[in-house]
Amino acid sequence: MNNATESALLTDLYQLTMLQAYFDKGLDDTAVFEFFVRKLPENRNFLLAAGLEQVLDYLENLHFSADELHWLRNCGRFHERFVDALADLRFTGEVWAMPEGTPFYANEPILRVVAPLREAQLVETRIINLLQFQTLIATKAARVRLVAPDSLLVDFGLRRAHGAEAGLLSARTSFLAGFDGTSNVQAGMRWNIPLFGTMAHSFIQAHEDELGAFEDFSHSHPKATTLLIDTYDTEAAARAIVPLARKLSHEGIEIQAVRIDSGDLGCHASRVRAILDEGGLPNVHIFASGNLDEYAVQALLAAKAPIDGFGVGTRMNTSDDCPYLECAYKLQEYAGSARRKRSEGKASWPGRKQVFRRFDAEGRMSGDTLALEGDEVTGTPLLECAMRGGKRTVASPTLAQARDYARAQLARIAPPWRGLEAAVPYPVEISTTLRELAQQVDRKSM
Repeated sequence: MNNATESALLTDLYQLTMLQAYFDKGLDDTAVFEFFVRKLPENRNFLLAAGLEQVLDYLENLHFSADELHWLRNCGRFHERFVDALADLRFTGEVWAMPEGTPFYANEPILRVVAPLREAQLVETRIINLLQFQTLIATKAARVRLVAPDSLLVDFGLRRAHGAEAGLLSARTSFLAGFDGTSNVQAGMRWNIPLFGTMAHSFIQAHEDELGAFEDFSHSHPKATTLLIDTYDTEAAARAIVPLARKLSHEGIEIQAVRIDSGDLGCHASRVRAILDEGGLPNVHIFASGNLDEYAVQALLAAKAPIDGFGVGTRMNTSDDCPYLECAYKLQEYAGSARRKRSEGKASWPGRKQVFRRFDAEGRMSGDTLALEGDEVTGTPLLECAMRGGKRTVASPTLAQARDYARAQLARIAPPWRGLEAAVPYPVEISTTLRELAQQVDRKSM
């Protein structure tokens, strides 16, 4: 995944067919598009904004290569003058956005694009692609962190992610949302995310006996010794580790943890904890993995299972209980005139908007107002200018800085909306001026 060389053809055909029609009619005044989620999924009390960094990379590097232009000239769909015009197309507009790690709610724009119509239209597909996916994963990961505030959490999902980009972005986004690290080595190199890993069952099976596998691995990785103990008999393996730990200790090697990846994780963890404690190994941690998500982690912790950390993979990296958002990137203004979609069940609020957030006396989020840009509304405005003239206005925060910001924001979510069960919807008011503008637009378009 390299945004600097990402193809401009990574888009839907209708973006290009519209661009040619705009070109033919000379339509290229300033357009305002906003990305928002129409409604929260039934099992989500908030969403966590993510993906802005990749969107800015994409916009800064947007262009058609010579090979792409050649293909467009010869694909039989576009005329020569239009394709020639694409050679000079770059993104020259503005982007306003909520910082990554900001909680948000239905109908609140988390990103606004202000640019000539053709530029703003072309980028729709990729913007939705980047923001929806990373927001899904960030929200899922944040929910795991909220139910397990003191546990080690590691992204284990690369192998079942829907492609290489999804695996990389899942590692990045789960770390932003509060995970401690990932098993994804490329993500570790790219974003300096701490790496965690143990061994596979095949490593055990490749040895004649389990104890020999444990010993070989410990000698090979004396400073990162976590042993997978459920290949054959979990409790028997735990008992075998006790004398091995004493032997290794004389060699200066300490077993740090054991991992359980199958069966009744809580039951096995309790039995293993007792075995290790009785064997004088209270400092050896227990790490669990295997089809975990926020619900499973919450249940294990509620049952007081003695598990110190969790490897969360497939169900988080695919956001299995919520695999998509009802999100949109819609035209809100063109050539200085507010626009509004009125389709049944998909109506949008017109104009350039801002989200204002209020906090209670304890600093927790208490309600938002969706208003027009420039309205005088009580609260903190959430959308900030991230790009002007096609370039970032300020240097992007590091991933570590974005992670700290997300942690602080999640701490400001009030208890009713922190849980996994559906709560009364977070209050989002619509300002009077926005309602009035919608009525004006409706009257004009009747």
